[in-house]
Amino acid sequence: MKTIYIGDPLDFSTLGELMFAGNHLALSRQATARIESCKAYLDQKLQESDKLFYGINTGFGALCDIAISKNDLSTLQRNLVMSHACGTGAQVPNEVVRLMLVLKIQSLAYGHSGVQLATVQRLVDLYNHDVLPVVYEQGSLGASGDLAPLAHLSLPLLGLGEVKLNGSITHSSSLNTTFGWEAIVLQAKEGLALLNGTQFMTAYGVYAILQGEQLLNQANMIAALSLEAFDCRTEPFHPLVHEVRPHTGQQQVAASIRNWLAGSQTAAREKATVQDPYSFRCVPQVHGASYDTWLYAASVFETEMNAVSDNPNLFPDEDLIISAGNFHGQPLAYALDFLAIAMAEIGSISERRVYQLISGSRGLPVFLIAHSGLNSGMMIPQYTAASIVSQNKQLAVPASVDSITSSNGQEDHVSMGANAATKLHRILENVQTILAIELMNAAQAFELRGDWKTSTSLTNLMLAYRSEVSFLNEDRLLHDDILASKRFLQTY
Repeated sequence: MKTIYIGDPLDFSTLGELMFAGNHLALSRQATARIESCKAYLDQKLQESDKLFYGINTGFGALCDIAISKNDLSTLQRNLVMSHACGTGAQVPNEVVRLMLVLKIQSLAYGHSGVQLATVQRLVDLYNHDVLPVVYEQGSLGASGDLAPLAHLSLPLLGLGEVKLNGSITHSSSLNTTFGWEAIVLQAKEGLALLNGTQFMTAYGVYAILQGEQLLNQANMIAALSLEAFDCRTEPFHPLVHEVRPHTGQQQVAASIRNWLAGSQTAAREKATVQDPYSFRCVPQVHGASYDTWLYAASVFETEMNAVSDNPNLFPDEDLIISAGNFHGQPLAYALDFLAIAMAEIGSISERRVYQLISGSRGLPVFLIAHSGLNSGMMIPQYTAASIVSQNKQLAVPASVDSITSSNGQEDHVSMGANAATKLHRILENVQTILAIELMNAAQAFELRGDWKTSTSLTNLMLAYRSEVSFLNEDRLLHDDILASKRFLQTY
């Protein structure tokens, strides 16, 4: 089992491993020292001074001016976690919950949060034993931290709430018996440190970056097969075209298409048409713009996953405790919304290529089936794709332009980044389905061409795909083919 040390900067590759079970986390010596030093500083500060520090010895939100006695500081933090666990809706996927745990540990490991080492270590223990708190999708405004989701993430530290263990949901109190743990007694600031943070938004964002990269690469691959099947021209992918409009994504997508088509006799054939529809001809411009958006979003989340996003922030070396707004999710909300728009367009242009392939043009049979009329062939998968594309357009409406005042006006502008995150997650799942439908149609259309010779890369793709989904000779239950095509894309 691989051990990954927390405390140094994380990258997407590492988080891509950590979102699956089977890894082992450990705090680095530097992280341990930072956590202990900051906790000692906070304890000393509270002993020496009666000064009010937000959320440490005061109430929360609109109750920020109410002083809390030293004897009640632990109860204050416990009450915070319990009262804020108001999540509803669907359960967050296991992969995202694992990322939430890792990202919360990472943020606390920088030593600006004033938490006990035991508290951080229990989060590490949850991850290492694959004990996943049950967290819900709905409830965060994306400001003041992802309060409701992070409260559910934190409940098991107190022996409260539910967890997933060995495939079953059980009450967290059972962990004390199973692992010999004792519930954490939260001390000053700890509940706030656990709940103030962007780990829900960030975990979904990291998941989206990793999934989005895979989908963008697959979109290029499938588009190349569609280009072959529709007997398209290759001039639109010539390097010179993209040198004079040198957007990074456009150039990279054009190069990707050229690589997929390299050595194809079909691509080299003389073409009967002078131009192809935009959904084929403009793949570099459209896919490329989405790729550039992905690069921007990745840069935002790379910063955030290595950041301190709770409040207040403690700076022991400077002897400062500062209440500010690092929990506000606006940078993430914009990036999530932008990426949602970009990925929705990948699905949109994919569906248009499907529509062209089934149209009966360029020597292909209508709906890509023999004996049409008796057989409907690929008619209805395009309906399905069109329905999903329409839903994606609705989901792509930005969440970040909305704000609803909360906490009696104290929290008067929020990012709604959590809603942006869950909408993006749904869009990505939809895009995978649309691409699976395009792959079904492109493979069917190309095989109908007979003995046309494509590139080695696309030949290997066809061979692998046909081992999972067979050629459509006559009507059958295509729901099963769509699911099989999705499974193929998840592993190819």
